[in-house]
Amino acid sequence: MDSRLVLRAVDISADVPCPQAGPGPACGLVPMPAESLRAAAMQPDASARFLAGRAALRRFAAQLLGIPAAQLRAAYSCPQCGSGPDLSHGRPGFTHHCQPLPLLLSMARAGNWVLLAGLTAPVAGEQLGVDVEDPERLGFDGFDAVALAEAEKRAVAGLEGTALRRQRARLWTRKEAWLKMTGDGLRTDPREVAVLDKPGLTDLTPAATGLPASLVAAVALGQLG
Repeated sequence: MDSRLVLRAVDISADVPCPQAGPGPACGLVPMPAESLRAAAMQPDASARFLAGRAALRRFAAQLLGIPAAQLRAAYSCPQCGSGPDLSHGRPGFTHHCQPLPLLLSMARAGNWVLLAGLTAPVAGEQLGVDVEDPERLGFDGFDAVALAEAEKRAVAGLEGTALRRQRARLWTRKEAWLKMTGDGLRTDPREVAVLDKPGLTDLTPAATGLPASLVAAVALGQLG
């Protein structure tokens, strides 16, 4: 794994604001307007977790660069929608005094856990993606048919119970991390993204992330274009 990469797991359960309070400060940070607008369209519990996760990401970015978190402004980018402070989805990024920060970021959430990945001073064309999953969510029939490439289906054939769910989670987090890195997201059929041996993908251990051992995570780092 690239030595420049910083990984951090954050338990946001203590930072989730009261759902009845609606969108508001999370972790002492006032949400960006686009974040508040997106949160307002969610159910209360999902809204609270969304805002707590975004606050954790902003604090993480600020700590990586030694800048007060309150001075950062979100500037997400999407291949379809463009970039800027009015966007609340896509690749995360921040500006400081209207200047883009030299920082690659990615985040993922599973329950009350947020996994953050950051890399300062990236080289031109580098991109980053990270994902985390609870294997217990992937025990349903039909997962393999809608999510796995043919070689991946063969890799899980014969597995059952915990072993099957964890292998599915391993493959799924690799796909999600890769598609976040490329910027394609799930607009791409996950069955078309074979990740058993794809370069640039790394399975993450609990020791590397600080996540509970019950969760599965992966990171993708590569140079595009």
